[in-house]
Amino acid sequence: MNIGVVEAGCDEAGRGCLAGDVYAAAVILPEGFNNAMLNDSKQLTESRRYALREVIEREAVAWAVGVVTAKEIDRINILRASILAMHRAVEKLSIRPQHLLIDGNKFNPYPGIPHTTVVKGDATYMSIAAASVLAKTYRDDYMLALAKEYPMYDWQSNKGYPTAKHRAAIREYGTTPHHRLSYNLLGEEPRQLEFNFDEL
Repeated sequence: MNIGVVEAGCDEAGRGCLAGDVYAAAVILPEGFNNAMLNDSKQLTESRRYALREVIEREAVAWAVGVVTAKEIDRINILRASILAMHRAVEKLSIRPQHLLIDGNKFNPYPGIPHTTVVKGDATYMSIAAASVLAKTYRDDYMLALAKEYPMYDWQSNKGYPTAKHRAAIREYGTTPHHRLSYNLLGEEPRQLEFNFDEL
């Protein structure tokens, strides 16, 4: 963290899912903010994540969530979509940050704001960890709502990730408008094309 610089941590949730939008959050924490519970959101229990969300929303200087739809993911690919979701979150912040801390190693520069990419940043910087918590909990809320419409896919448990039950439901019921059609939904090995050389 750069002292005296307004810095926003950014992270996303849902990159590896077969269904649903990808979510990202941007969080500006007050200087010196510390919370012993706040770490990589993947290591936290669900109840702790939601408890932390309340703390973050109450104590952050500014926070915002950005979303990119499954259809957009299919059109531009998941890496670009994850970065776009972060851009959308930054754009919605009520305070313009002077620097961005990005979880991971790839990012397209946001106009006019320098950035630093940090592998495993959610375990290193509080602001990235806070963004991770917001992105994950807001995406989970969205998948829980979708699960009520489409109960057969078990989204209330798998949140759209590629579990055996999720893939079995795709085989049985087909896809929904929320599935990412550019993904290998059934987990099958790509089939080799077989040529009859006598016909060539």
